[in-house]
Formats: sequence, structure tokens, C-alpha cells
Amino acid sequence: MLAEVQKLGWWTFWHVEFCKVLAPLQTAWIAFSQPVPASCGQLLTQLLLCGSLAIIITGVAHHWLVSSLHYPLGSSVLVATACGLLAFLGLGMVPPVRCLFAISVPTLCTEQGHRLLLSYSTATLAVAMVPNVLANMGAVGQVLKCITEGSLESLLNTTHQLHTAARALRPTGYTGSQGLTLQAQGNGSAFQLHMFQATQQVIEDFSGLESLARAAVLGTQRLVTVLFVLGLLGDSAWYLYRYLTDLQFDNIYATRQLAQQLAEARSTHLVASPPAWLLWATRPRLSRRELLSCLLKLGMPFLLLMATLMTVATDHMTFLLAQAAVEWAQKLPAVPITLMIKYDAAYTVLGFIPFLFNQPPPESPVLSINKSFQWELSFISPHCPLLPTQQPNLAAPLAAGFLQLLACLTVLLETYARRLRHAIAASFFKDQEARRVQHLRARLQRRYDRYHAVVIYLTLLLPSCVILGRWLHLAESQFQHVHNECICTLTGLTFPYRNVIWMEWAFIAFINTRGVVKRLRKGSAETGHHLYQLP
Repeated sequence: MLAEVQKLGWWTFWHVEFCKVLAPLQTAWIAFSQPVPASCGQLLTQLLLCGSLAIIITGVAHHWLVSSLHYPLGSSVLVATACGLLAFLGLGMVPPVRCLFAISVPTLCTEQGHRLLLSYSTATLAVAMVPNVLANMGAVGQVLKCITEGSLESLLNTTHQLHTAARALRPTGYTGSQGLTLQAQGNGSAFQLHMFQATQQVIEDFSGLESLARAAVLGTQRLVTVLFVLGLLGDSAWYLYRYLTDLQFDNIYATRQLAQQLAEARSTHLVASPPAWLLWATRPRLSRRELLSCLLKLGMPFLLLMATLMTVATDHMTFLLAQAAVEWAQKLPAVPITLMIKYDAAYTVLGFIPFLFNQPPPESPVLSINKSFQWELSFISPHCPLLPTQQPNLAAPLAAGFLQLLACLTVLLETYARRLRHAIAASFFKDQEARRVQHLRARLQRRYDRYHAVVIYLTLLLPSCVILGRWLHLAESQFQHVHNECICTLTGLTFPYRNVIWMEWAFIAFINTRGVVKRLRKGSAETGHHLYQLP
């Protein structure tokens, strides 16, 4: 093998090996694009390819319906199976359907496919991000609700304990002329019920908003999915219809078949100086104009990618905020409160008599109370469960980013995709492609004949010219008197002067002056050109 590589050279060797690898693929494509199989082998290959594509379509449809569109499992299986069966029957029995399916792949790289990819990526991102952000905001709202309920319960519990302490002191509320009154009034249960209903209404409204957002986003994604598939198939069907009915539609490619016919007819001079609209299908190089157009079209995917990054950042920030709030609420400690009441009551009889002798009056104890009340001040209600936070879904942003990068790639590959669509249609409908090649050849022949006739006519009309050898301007005396007899034009530039023409290129035309001055390029005559003056 090394001797073979040294004999052929590395590039030649790899080219030969690459051709060997492509040979089975070319054979399979020939069998797939045949309207009627020519042999049993082609029939078997065609059925095998159609069956494989039908199985792939079934699997993709089932995954799409269950994972992305959230349809029930049973209905998803039925719909996916029906799609696979219809795809197998259509691909196997109807050749235009096979062509339509093949054309839909490069259609993704055209401008329509570019828009469809961006729309579906936006819908995919919205389906995953918006409900996730709302769920995390709901978790933060649940924390506030639990703190409110816990604080109210603790306040009411404190009021109840003070009320109990007041009832304990009520039998001795009045002693002599001294009075002590402790009262705890108010309907604590009604106040607690009112606050609970208010917070519950806020949570229900927020949950309703979240459910509405989920339903709206899911419905939007389903609608965008249907429009995506219908738009892709519709654009492919429209291209195929125009290809089969209009010989001039997308007939701007100089293919190998055209080059072979021109070589056999010895008419290669028709493409010696090709027009600007003629594209060589075998040349992969893009022009500067095509590259500039691709760069300008990359602006929208770039802006959408920035919006995607901002949306993902918002989702992560909301998750971190909700996670911190839930963890902080879970770690809030209960504050123990102890209320100790110590009350001693005593009385004296004729207490002024011991006072006269500077002696303490004897006291007779009446009542001694020493009670302790303990409870906990909790900021989180035990009857209010905290909601778990929703982690950011990484699959949806990755899928949306992949679709957006694919859309950027389709912008760069749009020119090649158009060529590939033409090549696919040509391989399926060879007779129509032959008629289109004949039409393009006749178009080039008419262009060449028209150009050649004009050159011969001007050669006879203008046998000789005097070269001025310097630049001429409108301000010179030769251009003060303009006659509207005839003008000479070159590639769309007209000069309404009696005996002066521009001979930079070979193609010129002899036309009447009426209405031609409108085609004069702005600023061309003012800068001056190398002109020739007729004798």
C-alpha cells in the first residue's frame, strides 16, 4: 500500500479512496432518484431506503410529539405510526414525493428555511424558559406567603398567651384602692382567616398566570411546529412546481450537461465571456457580492443569539434568587419566649404604729403567684409547605442555540443549497432538465448573435476613429453644441454627443437618443474618460 501511495501521490491516493467511498452512495442515490427501477437490485435498494427513511420519520415524530410538544403517549404513538406509514407509501410509490422530500433538506439552507429555524428556536426557548422563570418566582412568592402566615400565627399565639396570663391574674385584679387590669380583646381567628385568604388569593392568581403562560407558550410552539413543517414542504413543492412548468425559472446554472453539449456542438464561444447571471454549478467559490450578502444576513441570528443569552441569564438569576430565598426560609430558627409572672400580696394592720418606733410593720401574706408561660415565635408556618425551585433546563437553550447556529450556517450555505436543489430536481426529472438545458443554450445563443450583429454593424458604420489622447470634460468647447441625432452607448453608459464615443470595452450599441439619457450613470461624464472622436 505504501508503494501504491508513493506511486500515485498522496492527493491522488486520497481522491481515489474518496471516490471508492462515494461509489455506493452514488449507486444508492441513482436507485432512489429513479422513477421506475430498472432492475430488482434498484427496486430492493429503493424500498430499503424508503423504509429506513420512514422509520427515521416515525422516531423523530414520536420524540417531537412527546418531548417537545407534550402530547399524550398513546396519541403520539398513533400519530407517529401514521406519519411513518404515509411516508413509506408516498416515498415508495410516488416519485415526486421522493423528490419533494429530498428538496426539503437543502430548502432548510435557503432564506425560508433560515426564517423557519429562527422561529422554531425562539418557540423552543420560550416553552422551556418562561414557565421555569414563573415557577421560580412562584417559589419566592410561596416563601413570602409562609413567612406572613407564620408571623401572624406567632403574633396570635403571643396574644393568646398574654390573654391566659391575664386570666390567671383576674381573681386578684383589685386589692384595696390599687387596681390592675390586663385585657386581650379581638377575634384572632377571623383576622388569621382574612390574612390567609388574601395571601392564598395572591398565590392562586400567580399560579393561574403561570398556567396561562404555559398553555400559551405550548400552543404557540405547536402552531409554530405545524407552520414549520407546512412551510418547509410548501416551499419545496412550489420550487418543484416552478421547475417543472417554467423553463426559465432558476435556469442560471452552467452544468456539466450544458458544457458537454457546447463542446460537442463546438459552441464554447457562447460562454467565453459569460453574462453576470450565469453561475457555474461546478465552481464552489463564492463571489464578493455573495459573501457580503451573507455577512449582512448574519445580523438577525446574532441579535437573536444575544437575546437567547440574556434569557438564559435571567432564568439562572431567577433560580439562584428562589433557591437562596427557600434555603433562608428553611433555616429561620424558632425564637423561644418565656413569660414569668411573680405576684406576692400582703396586708398590714395599724402599720403606722411600728413606723413611729422606726420598726418595719408586720405583714400578713394574702396571695403568692409564681407562674411561667413558654411558647415559640416561629416565622414559618408549619402548615405552609415551601415549593421546590425549578432548575434551569439546559437542553432547551442548547437546542435553541444549535438551531440558531444552524441558521447562521444556512446563511453561508444558501448559495450551495440553491445549487443542490437544482441538482436534485435535475436528477429526478432528466427529460425536463434536458429541455431546460436546451432553453439555456438557446438563450446564450441569442445573446451572442445580438452582440455579434451589433459589433459588425458598428464596424461598418464607424470605420475609423481619431484618438484624442487626453481626457475630455463637459466644460470643453467640443461639447457646447449637442445634436440629438445619434449616440453611442457602452454597457448601459450613454453619451449624447454627435461624434464622441467611449471605447473602453468591445461591446457598444447604436441606438436612438430619445429616452436613453436616463441611463447615464451619475458622475461618469464629469470625471472624464478616455474618449475617441469620430472623423
